[in-house]
Amino acid sequence: MVKVYASSAIDAPAERVWSQIRDFNSLPKWHPAVRDSQVESGLPPDQVGCVRNFTLKDGGKFREKLLTLSDYDYSYSYSILESPLGVRNYVATLKVTPITDGNRAFVEWTAEFDCEPQRERELAELIGNAVFQGGFDALKRQFAGH
Repeated sequence: MVKVYASSAIDAPAERVWSQIRDFNSLPKWHPAVRDSQVESGLPPDQVGCVRNFTLKDGGKFREKLLTLSDYDYSYSYSILESPLGVRNYVATLKVTPITDGNRAFVEWTAEFDCEPQRERELAELIGNAVFQGGFDALKRQFAGH
């Protein structure tokens, strides 16, 4: 099993960062790689069990299921149902924690998955850098100067 972890500090209160990412269907609003997204079956985007179906700007299509969502912990977990990545048993968690010194936010994104052994390093780097850190960098830009 491959484990990926990325973290970052964002110069905005945790509540504001959480309000930006909480909506499971909001990826196009804050992640630069995502072109569009919709929640299937007309379910609300914060209902555990809902499935988001999104397309990357490069044309890749994903389906992900919301497994948990906690407004108390500012976190949610999801699994990948379908993707072009070639991953299996993929479960990820995105979490925001307040940094009380300076009223900033500490964000963490973790994932565990299985894949073909020869692709472990490639996929870990892609997910950790392009997906996770790419999202954090975009959030930092959005909150810069606020």
